[in-house]
Amino acid sequence: MKVFLMFPDRDLTLPKDPPPQAEALVQDLALEVLFAAMAQGDRFLLNVAQGVVLSSQADVAVLRYRQEILQDCLDNPTVLRELYSIPIQALENKQKHWLGVFGRQPSGILDSSIRLLDMYVVLLRQLRRIADTYAERFQSAGFRRFFAMIQKELDDACFEEMTGHLKTLKFRNGVPIRVWLGRGNEGRDYMLCKPTQSNWEWVERALGKRSPVYSFTIPTRDDHGFRAMREIRDRGVNLVANAVAQAADHVESFLNILRLELAFYLGCLNLSERLAALQQPICLPELSEAGTRQRHGEGLYDACLALTTRAAVVGNALQADGKDLVLITGANQGGKSTFLRSVGLAQVMAQCGMFVPARRYATSVCSGIFTHYRREEDTTMRSGKFDEELSRMSQIVDWLHPNGLVLFNESFAATNEREGSEIGRQIIQALLDRHIEVFFVTHQYELASGFWRRGWPNVLFLRAERQEDGSRTFLLQEGEPLPTSFGEDMYARVFAADQSALSEER
Repeated sequence: MKVFLMFPDRDLTLPKDPPPQAEALVQDLALEVLFAAMAQGDRFLLNVAQGVVLSSQADVAVLRYRQEILQDCLDNPTVLRELYSIPIQALENKQKHWLGVFGRQPSGILDSSIRLLDMYVVLLRQLRRIADTYAERFQSAGFRRFFAMIQKELDDACFEEMTGHLKTLKFRNGVPIRVWLGRGNEGRDYMLCKPTQSNWEWVERALGKRSPVYSFTIPTRDDHGFRAMREIRDRGVNLVANAVAQAADHVESFLNILRLELAFYLGCLNLSERLAALQQPICLPELSEAGTRQRHGEGLYDACLALTTRAAVVGNALQADGKDLVLITGANQGGKSTFLRSVGLAQVMAQCGMFVPARRYATSVCSGIFTHYRREEDTTMRSGKFDEELSRMSQIVDWLHPNGLVLFNESFAATNEREGSEIGRQIIQALLDRHIEVFFVTHQYELASGFWRRGWPNVLFLRAERQEDGSRTFLLQEGEPLPTSFGEDMYARVFAADQSALSEER
C-alpha cells in the first residue's frame, strides 16, 4: 500500500540536511513564527513543517497536486484529524504495550508480530470505515486514489483472511512441525505444517480415542526438556516468524508514511485556523512555470507579522508580471521591509504546495529563493560589516541558478552611498544577465534613480506611501524614487513625544 499524498508517484522523505542558506532564509523571513503556528507545540509537526517548507519544489504539477489535496483538507478538517489519529494510535499503542516485547528468538518474534498485527488490523478497519464514509467528499486526485486503494486492498475478504491467518498462527493446539532425522538422530529439514483439526475431534476426545502417533510429556521441572522443545519450536517457526514480522513492518511503514504526509497538511490546517482567527485572508496561488515572470496579487501581507502581533496587518497589491527587477524605495518605517518579507514568504509557501497570505495571488516558480538582508553589527566578525555583506553575496552566487529569486534588504549600505550604489548596480546587472529575479529595498537614491533613468520596461519601481502630515499607510505604490526617506518624520515624532512628556512633568 502506498500513501502518495505529497507526490503523485512516490512517498515523502524529509531531507537529512537543510538546503543552502536555509538559516538565513528562516531568519530574514521570520519563518520560525510560521513553523510554530503550524506545529502548535508538536515536535513532530515542527520537524515536518521545517523539512517540507524549506525543501522548495519547482515542479508545477507536483505543487498543483498538493494544492488540490490541501483544499480537500481545508474543506474536511474533522476527517483529516481523524485520519491523522490512526497512525498516532498505532505509535502510542506500540510504545505502551509492545515496547521491549520483541525478542531475538523466532518464537518471540512471531508472538510479538502477531500481537502487533492484531492491533494494526483494528486500526486498518478504522481506516477502511473512514474511506467508506467520507470518500465522496474529497475531490483531489490524490485523496481519490488513496481512498480507492484502501477500499480495494482492505476489503472484507482481506480482513477475513488476515484474521484467519492470525488466529491460526497463534497455535492454540500446539505447533505442528515435520522434521527428518539425520545423523545421530539429529533433526534436519524442519518444516512448519498447517494445523488441521477434525470436526469430530471433540467426539474423539470424549470417547478417549488414542492418538495414532507416538507422544511423550515433559515433566514440569525438566528445564532442559523445555529448552529443547523451545529450540525445536524456534526452528519450525523460523520462516513464518520472519514472514509475519515483515508483514508487521510493512503495515507499520505504511502508517508511518501516512503520519508523515498528513502532518504537513495538518500543519497547514493549524496555520489557516490561526490566520482565520485574526481575520486574515488566504488563497491557493495560481502557479506557472519558471521563467514566465508571473507575479501579481491583491491583499498580500506578512503572515508572520500578523501571527506575532496577533492582529490584522495591511495588505498590498502587486503587479509585477514581466518584471525582472523590483526596486522598493520610500519613507522610513513605511512598510518596505514588511512588504519584502511578504513576497518572500508567499514564494516559499507557494513552492511547497501551501496557500499564501493574500486575497488573490499568482506567481511563477523559481529555481531557488535567497535573501540578502542587512545584518546588525557583530563584534565576533573577523572583518568589517561591508566585507561580511560581500562574503554572503559570494556564497549566494555559488548556489544561484537561472530563474532564481533574490531578496535584498538595505544591502551594501555599510559603505558610502556612491560606492554602495555602484556595487549594488553591478550585482543587480550581473543577476539580471543570468535571468535571476531581484527584489531590492534600498535608501540609496543614486542606485534607484540610476535604474529609473534607464527606463527599462522589465523594472518596477515601488515607493512606500507617506501622507502630507507625515503618517504612514504601509501601502506601496508605483512611483519614481525620491531623494529623501523622510527621516525627519521619525525625528519629529520621537522628539515631539519627548518634549510633550517633559512639558507634562513641568
